[in-house]
Parts: sequence; C-alpha cells; structure tokens
Amino acid sequence: MEDLENISKKKAKILPVILCGGQGTRLWPLSRKSFPKQFLSINNLNKKSLLQNTQQRLEGIKNLIEPILICNSDHRFIVAEQMREININPKSILLEPFGRNTAPAILLAAFKSLETEDNPHLLILSADHQINNAKKFRDLIEIGKIYSEENKLVTFGVVPRSPETGYGYIKSEKPFNLKKFEGLNILEFIEKPNLERAKELIKDKSFTWNSGIFLFKAKTIINEIKNLNPEIYNACKNTLSHSLKDLDFQRIDNKSFEDCPNISIDNAVMENTKKGIVLPLDADWSDVGSWKSVWENSNKDILGNVTKGNVFCKETENCYLHSENKLLVSLGLKDIVIVDTDDATLVAEKNQSENIKKLVGELQFKNIKEANSHKKGFRPWGFYISVLEDVRWQVKIIHVKPGARLSLQKHHHRAEHWIVVKGTAEVEIENKKSVLTENESTYIPLGLKHRLSNPGKIPLEIIEVQSGSYISEEDIVRYEDNYGRI
Repeated sequence: MEDLENISKKKAKILPVILCGGQGTRLWPLSRKSFPKQFLSINNLNKKSLLQNTQQRLEGIKNLIEPILICNSDHRFIVAEQMREININPKSILLEPFGRNTAPAILLAAFKSLETEDNPHLLILSADHQINNAKKFRDLIEIGKIYSEENKLVTFGVVPRSPETGYGYIKSEKPFNLKKFEGLNILEFIEKPNLERAKELIKDKSFTWNSGIFLFKAKTIINEIKNLNPEIYNACKNTLSHSLKDLDFQRIDNKSFEDCPNISIDNAVMENTKKGIVLPLDADWSDVGSWKSVWENSNKDILGNVTKGNVFCKETENCYLHSENKLLVSLGLKDIVIVDTDDATLVAEKNQSENIKKLVGELQFKNIKEANSHKKGFRPWGFYISVLEDVRWQVKIIHVKPGARLSLQKHHHRAEHWIVVKGTAEVEIENKKSVLTENESTYIPLGLKHRLSNPGKIPLEIIEVQSGSYISEEDIVRYEDNYGRI
C-alpha cells in the first residue's frame, strides 16, 4: 500500500458531495419541511448552520476542490445563499424533484463530477452532522484517500460511546486498534438493533456505528453500481442527460428520475461489494438526530441545563430550554425539552425526543400547517415573517437584500399596503417607478402589476399589509423574475 506522502504528491483531487435532503422532523418545531435542521444553527461550535459547518470543517484537507450539493427544489436558494455566506461557489447544485435515497443521488454526483474533473475522490457527507474534532476527521480523510486510490469503497464507522438504537452498525473483519488507524474489510451491515442487541454489539470492538460518510473514486463507484445495480446506473445516466440548467442549479429530469429505484448506497452497493473498507471515526461525531442528542452535544450549566434565547430557569436540572422570542421561565423541571417558537411550542420528556417524528406525522395527517411551515419564509431576495393574520388580512415584515428585487407580479384576490421602516425601496406599479424612504408608504390595488426592489447598500425592511378574499402565497402571477421562478 502506498503511504500518505506519495498519495498527496499525486495531487488527487477530493470533491465533497453534500447531501442536503431530509426534513429533520425529530427536531420540530425548529426544523420543518420549509426549513429543515441542516440549515439551522443548532450546533455547539459556532453560529453557522449544520450545512455550513459540514463544508467548513474540510478546510485544510489537501487538494480539496469546490463541492457538489444535492437538495430539493424548494431549498435551492437557501443552499445557494448559505454557501455564498461562507464564500463557497459550488461546482454544481443538483435539484432532485423528489427523494430517491442516497444511491441515485451519489451516482448523479459521480457522473456530474466527471464533466469537469478526471476521476476525483468523492467525499460523501450528510449536511446535518456535527463533528467536534474537525482536525481528527480531516486526518482520517487523508488516510481514507490511500484506500480510495486503490479503488476501495471507504466508509467511516463511528466508534460507539453507548448502546444506540438509532444507528445501523458495521462489523469489520477484526477488532479495531484505535492507536493504529487502518482500514478493515467489512463483514456485515446490521440494521438498527433493539437496546439489548446494541448492548451486546458495543462489547465487540469490531462494531462501529454507520455514519453514512463515504470516500471513493468517481469511476470506482460508477462501475460498482453499474455491475451491482444496472437499473440504477441506466436510470441515472438517462436522468442526467435530460436535466436542465436553471441559473446556478441543475434540475434533475422529473419523468426519467421516477424510474430510479428508491434505495440507499448501503443496500445498493456496500452490502454486496467486495471492495468495502471501514475506517474507525473517533472524532466526537453526532448526527444531531434528536433534541436529546442536541442537549448531549451542547455546553451545559452546573445543573446540566442547556438554554438558548430568552430563558430563565430555577430548580431545573438536565433540561434543554430554547426560546426564539418570548421569555421562557422554568421551575422545578428535570429531563425536559421545551422549544418555543413564534407559532408552536414543544414540551416533551427528553427521553421521548426520538418519538417526535411520529408526532409530527400525526400533525401532518391532520393538515396542521405548523407541522411543515414556519412563519418565516425564505426567498432568493431575502425573507418575510408573517406577524399577524386572519381570514381576509395578513401583516408581514419583508426583508430585501441590497441589490435584490422581487418578481414583477400581480394578485387576483388581494391588495397590499407597503410601509418602509428601514432602507430605501424602489416601487414599480404598472410601469411607474417611485422611490420610498423610511416612514413613507404606498398602496397597490388588486390586479395591478407591481415590483419591489432594494437599490440601496443596506437591507430594506417594509411592513406589508395584505387584504382581500384570498391571501395565500399561491395568489401570485409572475411576469418577470431574476430567479427563474416563472
């Protein structure tokens, strides 16, 4: 086997592939379908989102190049903006019309990587993981490149700290020696066990948690999928050839993507390949999969409490308390999670946090809108916050980034009042333009074409009052749009 120095001399490029799908419903009500956990700053490291930290912890890896990201269409502008905030210009952002699990997503990224690179190492990452020891992780990636260069399919098994039932397990050919990091052949993948089985597994140093992090050459994974699952190979090749460019994004063709099997890379490849290698990851990893795990990975006070936001607690122990705005006061609580947002409040026993996903499913079944959507809506030009609403009216705060503008549009069922509270607004109504500054306002009657722009260098904030028979976001007819939404 070649040593690390020789591999580095080859300057083999390493291309991150970041999977940004998933709804993160176990972290409801902060994480929802409209803005799931990977875009939230709920980690203990800094104020960056989980997605941003996923990219930034790679800084220092030799021969690292810009990433490919895969997300759904609804989140495309969130992904692009969060990458822009950390000065990353992705090679591509692939937009899936619907989820088809990790095998098709990884294969599409592998095909895409070969359009600009000569068989790079692909580092497959989930956007919602937390790794506190980033240096140790980067060092392990460098070791993984040695095996990847030899056309091995490398996965990273997390060294277990406790008997977890929320993870799958990987069995290697022999116990790991953590003083000598070496890749071992994979004997078996084990589905999420019950507690008794998990307690037995962690006694054997051959077992690690399945992190879902992989490293392999692009052509290696393409050929292995082609040999083991030609149906996935053919469907993805056809899908990519029919996909369309949309601004900085690439839209995966809806119709041909339907033919893609819905299968994970573990089931499609890793459980059947002869090339699988597992490296032990011992870098304080967490998938931030529940409020309990958020509590475990956060700084605590002397009584074991984690508090975020406007919180005051007394005679409270081992709790997670989070308030977005209002004062949250606790008294005499133990092992409780309270998460308070503008429109929903969760109160749960900490050990019940794994069941929140099922609870959100029930809310969705009952068509309770808070199950999926926040009052804050993100758009490519900025965001809005719904402050108050009734059947025939709604009040919003609209935040427009410097230089950005909304689409030229009209509404069939509502009129709007705009009041500038910060910055400068350029308002266009039926081809007539005017400039408004703070404390000035305008009125847009129902049915008139209009557009709002921010010509200034600071963010624009306006209060918008909508009134009419139908005030849904669906009541928008677009005529021109900088962001391809027509």
